[in-house]
Formats: sequence, C-alpha cells, structure tokens
Amino acid sequence: MNKNTSISLGNYFDQFVQSRISEGRFKNVSEVIRAGLRLLEEEESKVIALKNAIQEGIDSGIAHDFDPKKHLESLKAKKRSNG
Repeated sequence: MNKNTSISLGNYFDQFVQSRISEGRFKNVSEVIRAGLRLLEEEESKVIALKNAIQEGIDSGIAHDFDPKKHLESLKAKKRSNG
C-alpha cells in the first residue's frame, strides 16, 4: 500500500532530483527517492555484514601459531605459480 509522505529536500537536493527526472532517468520524484532509499538499504546491509565479520574475527581469538613471514612467502609462491 502506498503512503504519501511530505519531505523537505532543500534547494540542492530538489535541483538534483529534478535534474534526474529531466534527464529521463526517473519518471517522478518518488522514483528518485525510492532509488536513493534502496541504495541506503544496501549500504546499511554492507555495514551490518562488515560489523558481523569483524565480530567473528574478534570472537575467533588470536592465532598463536601464525607466522606472518611464512604466510607472506606462501602468498608470493602462490602468485608466482599462477603467473
């Protein structure tokens, strides 16, 4: 169900929205706003995924047997073998 909502964009964003419509990228203001909200939703999802990945890394603890020099050499060798 569609709901009408009134918002104030200010001059800059009003001109930006009107410009997108006049370029033919969107049919009306609602389409521009929905596209912007979809992008915001995607960005929010990325932030949540990143926070979850960071927490997973923190929760995994410290790798005590990790040798950074050996790991770097392993990566270099892998790169050489892949060309």
